[in-house]
Amino acid sequence: MNQKNMCPRFEKALMLLNHRWNTLLIYQLLDGPQRYSTIKNQLSISSRVLTERLKELESEEIVLRTVIPSTPVVIEYELTEKGYAITPVLKAIEEWSSKWITIAEE
Repeated sequence: MNQKNMCPRFEKALMLLNHRWNTLLIYQLLDGPQRYSTIKNQLSISSRVLTERLKELESEEIVLRTVIPSTPVVIEYELTEKGYAITPVLKAIEEWSSKWITIAEE
């Protein structure tokens, strides 16, 4: 690939993944479709920030928002093909962190 075309894409990908909570949101959704409340409880993230991040990931076509018509209406979020494509990268980080990252005892 042409290096000039690769650098901006790589930089954009890193900026997207580096945006606070985005990578953890993607990692959380690797388990499959989830409701907003489930994601919020698992990540202990504020409602405002979660909504912003989900909209950002949806606009980047990484997350799909599905409205399920019922009473009450149910909204689920899941990874798209593009979102699932990052799985090997996240699994590699998971393996690396298990081997090399230590957590201070509290």
